[in-house]
Amino acid sequence: MSELGAQLLRGGALDEAEPYLRSATSAGDRAAANNLGVLLHQRGYKEEAAGWWRVAAVAGSAAAAHSLGRHHRERGDEPAAEYWLRQSAEQGHVHGAFALADLLEHRGEAGAERWLRRAAEHGHREASYRLARTLERRARETARRARGPVLPGPRRPQPTRPKGAAPVPGPRTPAAGENQGKEQGKARAEELTREAEQWYRQAAARGHRGAALQLGALLERRGKLKEAGRWYLSSAREGETRAACALGFLLRDAGDEENAAVWWLKAAQNGDGNAANALGALHAERGEHQTAERWYRSAMDAGDHNGAYNLALLCAAQGRTAQAEQWYRRAAYAGHREASNALAVMLLQAGDAAGAEPWFSKAAETGSVDAAFNLGILHAGRGDEDGALRWYERAASAGHAEAALQVGMALLREGDERSAERHLRCAAGGGSAEGAYRLAALLDARRPPQGPPRLGESSVAARDESAAWYERAAEQGHRRAQVRAGMLAAERGEVETAARWYRAAAEAGSRNGAFNLGLLLAREGGEPEAALWWRRAAEAGHGRAALRLGLFFARRGELEESQHWCDAAVAAGPGEVAERAGRLREALREELSA
Repeated sequence: MSELGAQLLRGGALDEAEPYLRSATSAGDRAAANNLGVLLHQRGYKEEAAGWWRVAAVAGSAAAAHSLGRHHRERGDEPAAEYWLRQSAEQGHVHGAFALADLLEHRGEAGAERWLRRAAEHGHREASYRLARTLERRARETARRARGPVLPGPRRPQPTRPKGAAPVPGPRTPAAGENQGKEQGKARAEELTREAEQWYRQAAARGHRGAALQLGALLERRGKLKEAGRWYLSSAREGETRAACALGFLLRDAGDEENAAVWWLKAAQNGDGNAANALGALHAERGEHQTAERWYRSAMDAGDHNGAYNLALLCAAQGRTAQAEQWYRRAAYAGHREASNALAVMLLQAGDAAGAEPWFSKAAETGSVDAAFNLGILHAGRGDEDGALRWYERAASAGHAEAALQVGMALLREGDERSAERHLRCAAGGGSAEGAYRLAALLDARRPPQGPPRLGESSVAARDESAAWYERAAEQGHRRAQVRAGMLAAERGEVETAARWYRAAAEAGSRNGAFNLGLLLAREGGEPEAALWWRRAAEAGHGRAALRLGLFFARRGELEESQHWCDAAVAAGPGEVAERAGRLREALREELSA
């Protein structure tokens, strides 16, 4: 009777199954009591169903204990739910183990992972997925602890520190045991990640689309893009919109924009704002602005504030300033930090510094490095150097190269070369041409004066670190660095290199570059070409170049032309040049009047 009732129940014939199950239950069959509870629960008689589950659970039915535990949890009676779910789990019921883990995890109690693992080991795919998520979170936390806090380096004293502020800690060198602990932490984090990957694979292989998505993301972070794409595809085909969106980005990065757009479209039509933004950006790049705007609006409708920010960027690029400000404001009010910064920049450019400052502050407080730097500029413009420096230091600590440059220059003005060098290195390493030039100049100033070479030594200067930084800045188009790089190359006897740097500076408008290039060409026998570059420098107000032209034309007998450039040299200076040019001018006048 119990077996027949169970078969009829599975077939959906509830009316036919009930008499058999009741008869078998009356005869003491616990499986029948459990199935009778299932039947009554399906009919909506939840309390009567719970009564029969209790009968079966007391008789040792793990399935009934699981159902009874879930019944109590639905009613909010968590102690009773835990009791019966634990009875079920301890008897080896897979669903009972998972339900107990879910309850313990919900309450934040220990033991959830143990029961998730028990269920996962018996093939429960949701348990496998949840266990993998738990292990991945632990791996991230372990890796974070292994990295440790970021310790600030030495800083200058702060005479204007607010009252009650804690002193700034000095530099600290990790002990050997601490480094060993960090390595162990990293190894443990990697071990947890590998185990998480195994459980994701188990769940994904059983058709869990969320596990396939997470497995794809994990593999993508490891650079295994082909395998990641296969799992994204598997998840996307099962209807996971986030996987479809991620697959689109993977295809876009591989150069397949056409198929990327297909998957973004699937995801966007299912309400994925990130995919809608991606479609908007794709159409914007193609110049299809109306279509791009439609997708950005779809992203906003999906609750993605990046849509408003991207729409503002689109309007700003088209010169629609009023609309851009409107969308920046919408995104900024929703907490979009880059929109807050962009709105502040727009207000500042319109002359509304008072309106810009709160938005810069909001963006900076939520982590925008650019906003912190812009606040530094705002305070500097008001003459508030201390306020500017505080914001520059904040941006510099987050890796902003130009902010590090400003801090380094402030420290140089105060005479703290050691701290200044540290910040200038950050600026130069972050790509600041001015930072590289300032660092090179600082190192250059420390070079001992070049005396005459000792017996057996080369007279050619060696290339040092300052030369490397000058060249780094010169390669980025820094004119003063190009001139200095040329001078150092000339000292080393590298004439072609020196000429290349002088010429680059001169063509960019550097009068010193033009003058030095002329000197180099004159020494190499190319005085007529040298005169062309001296003329360019002299016309820009370079006194020494004007004096050289005066001498050049005097030797050629063009006395009036020579006198013209002597007049220019006297006017431009400096004093020594003006004096020599004046003597030459008087001699020319005597010659002309003779």
